[in-house]
Amino acid sequence: MKIKYEKRGDYLIPNLKIKRQKKINIGKYGLLRLNYLKENNKQLYRQLLMNNELTNHLISVDNECNNKLNILMNEYKKQDEKLSEKNKELNQLEWVKLMNNYKNSAEEIIMKENIYDNKW
Repeated sequence: MKIKYEKRGDYLIPNLKIKRQKKINIGKYGLLRLNYLKENNKQLYRQLLMNNELTNHLISVDNECNNKLNILMNEYKKQDEKLSEKNKELNQLEWVKLMNNYKNSAEEIIMKENIYDNKW
């Protein structure tokens, strides 16, 4: 990346401008990743921002996390007989409790492996 400088008095000031992108909705996991980068990994945040790759990074993290959540939830549904549609009709409260428990477990895995990890 070539940086242009502007002379002001005796100093050369870098002429840094960030290109504006279209407004894109970033999901829950993308926003969590953004917050994590701003607070805990400022170097990577600045690098992505200056290379104009931050939005793409956040979208890819969000997509990967949503796909992983769907995969994990489908695996949990296949493993547990209590999550069948028949059981859903018979005992709704138990079914909702189990689904929430499995979703919380899946989200915990996603947070640890995708949001708070520096593998990117």
